[in-house]
Amino acid sequence: MEAIALRDVHVCYDAFVALDGVDLVVGQGQALGIVGPNGSGKSTLLKSIAGLLQPSSGSLCVLGTSPKSLEPGAIAYVPQVEAVDWSFPATVWDVVAMGRFPRIPFWRRFSRADREIVNHALEAVQMESLAKRHIAHLSGGQQQRVFLARALAQQPRLLLLDEPTTGVDHATEEALRLVVRDLVAQGMPVLMTTHDLDRVTEWFDLLCVMDRHILAFGTPEEVVDSGAYAAIREHTHTHGHLRHDHAPHEGHADHPEVRPI
Repeated sequence: MEAIALRDVHVCYDAFVALDGVDLVVGQGQALGIVGPNGSGKSTLLKSIAGLLQPSSGSLCVLGTSPKSLEPGAIAYVPQVEAVDWSFPATVWDVVAMGRFPRIPFWRRFSRADREIVNHALEAVQMESLAKRHIAHLSGGQQQRVFLARALAQQPRLLLLDEPTTGVDHATEEALRLVVRDLVAQGMPVLMTTHDLDRVTEWFDLLCVMDRHILAFGTPEEVVDSGAYAAIREHTHTHGHLRHDHAPHEGHADHPEVRPI
C-alpha cells in the first residue's frame, strides 16, 4: 500500500526551482534514505511531504490524502539540530512532552496516559535518566535523541528525519537506527535524509539519490550499482556538502539547505 506518492512535483522559491519534477513512491513499513549534496532539495522534499511547503505543481499524496488534510500529529517532522534554538528554557521532559500537544484537544488536560507515553519515548532513545536536564546542557547526540523522542511521543503515522546522524557519536547513531528499524517493523513509513553513505543497507529498505530531481531510486544495492550513488559520494567527499549554485533570494529564510556564497 502506498504511504507517500509524488508525481511530477515541482517546488519553487521565487524564481529558483528547488524540486524539479520529482516522482517518488514509498510504501507502508518502508524506510527510505535520501542522499544528495546540500541544495539538492532533500530538506525541501521532507518539508513538502510534511505539509510545510506547497508544491508549485504536480501531485502529492500522503497517507491517502494531502498532508494538510491529515489529522493533527499524523506526520512527525524532525528538523536538523542546527535549526533549533537550544537556549529555550525547557527540560528534556518538557520538550518530549510537546510531542503530545497535537494529540490533545484544547479542552483536555495532560493525562497520566500522556505522561506514560512521554516516559516510554524517553526510554526508547535511552534519555530517561536526563529527563530533568535543561536542553542547553546536552551534547549534540543527546539533543538529537530528544527530538526523536518528541516525535515518538507524538505517535505519528509517518516519520520524517532531516539528517539526524550528523555530528552524533556512534552510540547515538546506532540507537537512532534501532528505533527507526523498530518503527518500520511495526509498519510505519520513515523518510530520512543523510550524508552518511556508508551504512545505507543497514538503515534503509529503499534509497534515492537526488539533485532537485530523482537521479536513482531502488534498493540500496540497486542504487549503489547504478553509479549515481558513487557520483554523489565523490562530490561530497571531494567538494564537501555545501553547494553554491545560486544567489541569495527572498525565499532563503524558508530554504536553509541552499546557502549564499
